[in-house]
Amino acid sequence: MAKLKPDCLASLGTSKRKPSGYEDGTKRQEMREARTTLKAVEDERPDAGLRLGGYREDFGSGWVPMLGRIGKRGLLGAIVSLGLCGAAAAFDGQSNSDVTIGGESLSPSAALRAGARQYYSGDKEGALSSLQYAAENGQPMAAWKLGEMYAKGDGVQEDDLKAFQYYSQIVREHGDDSPSAPDAPFVSSAFVALGSYYLDGIEGAVTKSELSARQIITHAASYFGDADAQYQLGRMYQDNNHRMAVRWYNLAALKGHVGAQARLGETLYTIGTSEKKKARGLMWLTVAREQADGADAAWINAMHEQYFAVSPEPVREKARSLADGWLQQNRPDMLTAQQLKTQ
Repeated sequence: MAKLKPDCLASLGTSKRKPSGYEDGTKRQEMREARTTLKAVEDERPDAGLRLGGYREDFGSGWVPMLGRIGKRGLLGAIVSLGLCGAAAAFDGQSNSDVTIGGESLSPSAALRAGARQYYSGDKEGALSSLQYAAENGQPMAAWKLGEMYAKGDGVQEDDLKAFQYYSQIVREHGDDSPSAPDAPFVSSAFVALGSYYLDGIEGAVTKSELSARQIITHAASYFGDADAQYQLGRMYQDNNHRMAVRWYNLAALKGHVGAQARLGETLYTIGTSEKKKARGLMWLTVAREQADGADAAWINAMHEQYFAVSPEPVREKARSLADGWLQQNRPDMLTAQQLKTQ
């Protein structure tokens, strides 16, 4: 199950982590890129000129939905009840003032820090106890980490239902928190995780519902500006609504989401009716290829090769120029590394 992994437990700071590739951009440059890319898909439609309404992105100061926040009595209430059977109810831990860990009396926040230290030192059994106490007493970072551990079988037996319960707890207790709050990356990640569970369902516990998945992930994408949620929405729309797919891929791509950059390039190239528009699609595929690593590298490289092979030379040259410009603006470190290799 692919989802954003804000690794804030490694450095328990209080500032919001911005997505990779975002900090070097500027609001003006990002909005210019957005307008250019969205215009490319608008020009392909018979009803060109329709506004891509719904939500706006307020780059640089958090993300705010244009149509207003979704209240707990609406979507958030449905998230923790829809499709749940008895055992799947989210945790409702009773608050305690302190807990004794290793002979030391700790507050919930101190238990969170202790759990992080135990986890990264390899003592996952000890981390489990500390994190459970912290999660039961209002620490969303702890609940998120427990959800991840149960989802992956990391130090515990894999259990999607327990993971679902911890993610549900985060959404129920913090779903209306500010997008600029220190814990916002964990909250948005919990939304994406829940959306993925509703997309696939959990046998005997969570009913499969694509509609619920789309609603939940849309909240993470629009209200929290979560790049992985925006990418997931692009995937949902790609086969039946190119306009919406481009909209969400573009927002994630501008934040540096490599998968979204590749899919945006694929979509723009496919719907492009001129060399200029196909060059912009190949540009995004090139940007993604230059940054791809790990599990993403194979499919992104293959996709780039597929479209590069059928592109005429003018399209290749224009795409390379556009890609170099984007990388210079957003990832100058990569261009510097490339230049050193050729010296």
